[in-house]
Amino acid sequence: MPKRILTEADILPTAEYAKNRQEHRRKVTEKKRNRRVAVGPHITFYFECWETMWLQVQEMVYIEKGGAEQVPGELEAYNPLIPNGSELTATFMIEIDDPNRRKRVLDTLGGIEETTFIRVGGETIRGVAEADQDRTSAEGKASSVQFVHFPFTPDQIAAFSTEGAEVILGFSHPNYGHMTVLPETVRAELTGDFG
Repeated sequence: MPKRILTEADILPTAEYAKNRQEHRRKVTEKKRNRRVAVGPHITFYFECWETMWLQVQEMVYIEKGGAEQVPGELEAYNPLIPNGSELTATFMIEIDDPNRRKRVLDTLGGIEETTFIRVGGETIRGVAEADQDRTSAEGKASSVQFVHFPFTPDQIAAFSTEGAEVILGFSHPNYGHMTVLPETVRAELTGDFG
């Protein structure tokens, strides 16, 4: 059964983490390979799990050098992105290299975090933006980093978990109505987040 929460005991002291940092990063990068999905020309979903959030916390503490005092705040920030057993969670990033073009596009994507969906077995699972994140400004500009949860019913989990099931990930935003079919390798990897 997948782990559902990071604790302070899970986080290595910075010096210990640094000794094997490259190996830790390599292992999690390998896991991430089948948890990444591009949708349309500008957005990539990164489906999160215990391991990806563990690395995120370790890296934040390593880079910011906050030591043990920093860990509780990082756990508070990243634990909500670990799937709870009946959901998938993802970070999606709006990736546009040119800063002027990025600003123009983000200015047209307000509320995009509320338009994500997964469709499987004739049912649509609507994405729910991370509760404590304010990702669209009052002026209607979207943040380039968004966090979403996809809450599943038991029947939806069964449909998603069926080998070869067609699973569609997309947006219903008027300015970004793109979708894609999850590769079977991604569907199979994400099935492990349930249960």
